[in-house]
Amino acid sequence: MNTISIGQSIVAILLITAVMLQQKGTALGSAFGGGDSGGGSYSTKRGLEKKLYWATIVLGVTFIVLSVLNLTL
Repeated sequence: MNTISIGQSIVAILLITAVMLQQKGTALGSAFGGGDSGGGSYSTKRGLEKKLYWATIVLGVTFIVLSVLNLTL
């Protein structure tokens, strides 16, 4: 097992954790687009929620880059 595969596995675990932490406060219906259909509450991301959001994006991009590198090497 090479270094890229190990890094990809670690990033995958971190990415799964970040996504699970973001979905913690939502019910199953709202996670799939159900929820409040009346256009009611819109909240901006602040503090830890915003950092977790951006960390998820960075981890996703990192995972994709490692996947492509793993294919080419």
